[in-house]
Amino acid sequence: MTTESKKADTSIEELVEMTTEIDPELVDICTDLGSQTDEAKAIYMTSRNIAKKLVGDETIEDKVRQRCVTSTGDPAVADLMRFVNNPMKAGVEAIKKGAPILVDINMVKAGITKRGHNCEVICVLDKDEDAELARKYGITRTAAGFLKCKDILEGSIVAIGNAPSAAFAVCRMIEHGIKPAIIVGTPVGFVNAAESKEVVRKAPVPSITCVGTRGGTPMAVACVNELVAIANDDECVID
Repeated sequence: MTTESKKADTSIEELVEMTTEIDPELVDICTDLGSQTDEAKAIYMTSRNIAKKLVGDETIEDKVRQRCVTSTGDPAVADLMRFVNNPMKAGVEAIKKGAPILVDINMVKAGITKRGHNCEVICVLDKDEDAELARKYGITRTAAGFLKCKDILEGSIVAIGNAPSAAFAVCRMIEHGIKPAIIVGTPVGFVNAAESKEVVRKAPVPSITCVGTRGGTPMAVACVNELVAIANDDECVID
């Protein structure tokens, strides 16, 4: 039998193999809205329990820290996170209201759970698809995208996981009185990332950020998805 015929004869059942042992108890208590199969739930809950031990589980903010540690595989990121102007309450309320979620890149959009909320997730790059505004003013496409969204920025959820320039653009609009409900800002890199997050923390809006050059899409997605999870958890009380 040739290699090609072997491929044709191979059934899906022969290829299926779980990557972890399934613990029914973990599956039953899983609250992650993105995990839809027993294997995914077991993996998520095992990781989350490890993160709880590393981070602690005393405050509502710890839940966000746990998910960020899980998403990055790096316990150190928990100590880098900053919560300003009661962002947990603001974020959960915005989720429950169905506020639009404006993101800087499609990777962030793809990572945000589709379940547990009625928020429209909008990648701002789609608002300046031909980069007309970006070329006209010589700015980045993400910054131009957020400027294009200025009419829907008020009361929105902003999630920036990549572009410092996008964070600066949002903060500039805030200076002109256009305020989102919350900014999740974790842009990453060596050029302006740390500075942009410091500007976000000084803005008169609720924010979740991290300190320094680290960050990225996984952290931004983790923050938003945890806000969605908390919004769907009746046992979570936020002061």
